[in-house]
Amino acid sequence: MPNRANTKRHPHDDAPDTADAFRRLATLPPGPLRDTLRSQIVEAWLPMADRLAGRFRSRGEAFDDLRQVAALGLVKAVDRYDPELGNAFESYAVPTVTGEIKRHFRDHMWTLHVPRRVQELRNRVRFAGQELAQTVSGRRPTVAEIAERAQLSEEDVRTGMEALESFTALSLDAELPGSQDGYSLSDVLGAADPALGTVVDREAVRDRLAALPERERAILYMRFFEDVTQSRIAERLGISQMHVSRLINRCCNRLREQVLNDVA
Repeated sequence: MPNRANTKRHPHDDAPDTADAFRRLATLPPGPLRDTLRSQIVEAWLPMADRLAGRFRSRGEAFDDLRQVAALGLVKAVDRYDPELGNAFESYAVPTVTGEIKRHFRDHMWTLHVPRRVQELRNRVRFAGQELAQTVSGRRPTVAEIAERAQLSEEDVRTGMEALESFTALSLDAELPGSQDGYSLSDVLGAADPALGTVVDREAVRDRLAALPERERAILYMRFFEDVTQSRIAERLGISQMHVSRLINRCCNRLREQVLNDVA
């Protein structure tokens, strides 16, 4: 199809003059003649679709994939375009193709960064699955069939298949599927036990505590394990509260020094 002779520069200088072709397409009934003309129009506008796909090539998706998505958007634009509305085809096709590409990123791109190898496995598994779907009927292609078609190991195919379903991340505040009580994912995640920080300390002083005289060991046990006040401890042992306080401080200081010396 001839390029339009136009000295005014616009984003698509080589835009083909398909106005007459679109008018003929609108009058043709379904059939081979209409399909041929439709294919010619799509082919004439493919350079524009490729340029639109090129605007998104730095966003992590393979350019060949973007070209396929753009071509799909172009086909939709050709099928839906109405020449009777009086607007140039490119004014309708550009937002249609761009919207298709953006929808592809929204539905099929990764929320989180994943290794490039996994992305490539996903693409090869997807393409192989699409090709096999045209040759097998009534069932999905098996892992072995996809592995043979994509020339991958079955383990790599399984990795790629998992990646096909892993484009988006689930919010921790999202309600769990099937939950009737409004539980979210964050409600079932484990958290660090605050008592874990004391485990090392307890193990460090265990042998030192066992080596204390019986009275000092009893005082520390009553104070820190039974939560007995110093005054009640003094009453039980028949000594003053001040004496109990001095014994506790002396024992704690001694244990601390011994543990620190072991660490050093």
